[in-house]
Amino acid sequence: MVSASAGSAGHAGPAEPLPTFQTGFPIRPDRLVEAVTPEDVRKAVAYAGARGLHVAAHASGHGLPGPVDGGVLIATRALDSVTVDPVRRTARIGAGASWAQVIEAVAPHGLAPLNGSSPSVGAVSYTLGGGLGILAREFGYAADQVRSLDVVTADGTARRVTPEREPELFWALRGGGHRLGVVTGLEIGLVAVERLYGGSIAFDGASAAEVVRGYLEWTRTVPDALTSSLAALLHPDMPQLPQELRGRYVLSVRVAFTGSVAEGERLVAPLRAIGTAASHGSHGTAAPILSDSLREMPYTESHTIHSDPPFPHAYYGDSAVLGELDAERTVQAFELAGPRAPMMTVVQLNHLGGAPAAGPEVASAVPYRDARYLLRLLSPLDGTDVAAVRALYGEVERVLEPAVMGRSLNFSFGGGDRTAGFHDAETAKRLAGLVSQYDPAGLFGGPYGA
Repeated sequence: MVSASAGSAGHAGPAEPLPTFQTGFPIRPDRLVEAVTPEDVRKAVAYAGARGLHVAAHASGHGLPGPVDGGVLIATRALDSVTVDPVRRTARIGAGASWAQVIEAVAPHGLAPLNGSSPSVGAVSYTLGGGLGILAREFGYAADQVRSLDVVTADGTARRVTPEREPELFWALRGGGHRLGVVTGLEIGLVAVERLYGGSIAFDGASAAEVVRGYLEWTRTVPDALTSSLAALLHPDMPQLPQELRGRYVLSVRVAFTGSVAEGERLVAPLRAIGTAASHGSHGTAAPILSDSLREMPYTESHTIHSDPPFPHAYYGDSAVLGELDAERTVQAFELAGPRAPMMTVVQLNHLGGAPAAGPEVASAVPYRDARYLLRLLSPLDGTDVAAVRALYGEVERVLEPAVMGRSLNFSFGGGDRTAGFHDAETAKRLAGLVSQYDPAGLFGGPYGA
């Protein structure tokens, strides 16, 4: 175990800065522990518990909920092993492994995990928050595929958690987040997917209202085997971007489908029709298609569907879990965060339903199973005032308020001081009871607000 001692200012002073994807919120622990083995994690938690210091874990740092000040920060990046059992269709994943590592390890066996859109995200932390992946409507949340977890609880005990041995912890850790211990590894089930039909269709944002209406109508017709999202972004005028995107407001529909190419083409035909005037009738103008990357691809190329930024940067983000949406309110929400917004904002609407609504055989703490959509907002923070970002997000949420059910734990970036809404009241109460049992001193932050 490598442990950085406290510096003269009372903060950790590692020889090199801890790499983190989210650069907008500082990490200033009193003590930084670079865990090389699960036993290092256990010792670090025991050390913190004996001194009443709060504990946080850090893998890739994509989803840091807010500033990490004081206490003990356990870096798990060295715990990045991935062991595949192709017969059982499972993988055992260390806390520091990224989805890219998992995909690379399982692909030779014709298998895939239920990963998200960004390959550099930590697989374990993503799964603890539920894990809404690119194939979610067909196979459910990543948390639904968890078979067992290795976790160190606040008393410094290393536990193997399964449905039989620790049923309440097994329920809570799958969707309950990081408030019950430091997970050092977990075993997940894999799906037999080697290739898929996917990509994105980018529309000129001048016809944003038509695209939003068309997308909502289309989602009510597609099968569970098709997972999609609609994203809107005013692209900066930068030479690194394709010419057709520079300085333009663009709406993109992203698609992932495990069926045949022919069936995929049939299913997306109504999307392509949004780009023709004939498809709108009296609604208004056409929405020209700027690019269309839909194709058959090996699963190892699935990250190209969303093409999330691969480089660290500063950002703030939040989300709203939604029921059935009114089209005109949704159009208004996109307009609020569009080109006339006070800051650059990425809006993404994920289509839910399907397997997530059915849930796994063994119940979990993943909430809002009957939700229909997830709205995600994300704004770069280079010189942007966080208070102004929050104010804009509040406006968007008020417009959609009749459909708002709560928030997504996995998609709160920088809002660590606002934890209400991550779980429904019943789930939050049950989680709070378990936090009181396993971490009465609140070493890991205490329960989330209801």
